[in-house]
Amino acid sequence: MAEELKNRMHATVRGRVQGVSFRYFVVEQAENLNLYGWVRNKWDGAVEVTAEGKRQDLETLLQALREGPPMARVTDVDFEWQDSTGEFNGFQVRSTV
Repeated sequence: MAEELKNRMHATVRGRVQGVSFRYFVVEQAENLNLYGWVRNKWDGAVEVTAEGKRQDLETLLQALREGPPMARVTDVDFEWQDSTGEFNGFQVRSTV
């Protein structure tokens, strides 16, 4: 993987983000940006996202997380940059934790 691809973002999105197709919105955004990783609901009502790819594409995804799909109402997005692991093959919805 080229140096420019070695970026990873982990985010937690809060607000009205469950029951509004938020996870599938994230998958669509991530696939359009050629990102790899996963998204899942959390029992506390949040949505958790881990994505790897080019930094500018991750920043575009982060902006999409802040906006969400039409029925969502995002109140907070916490995120951190991490070291890329290259462990993902595609972008998937994971089980709730």
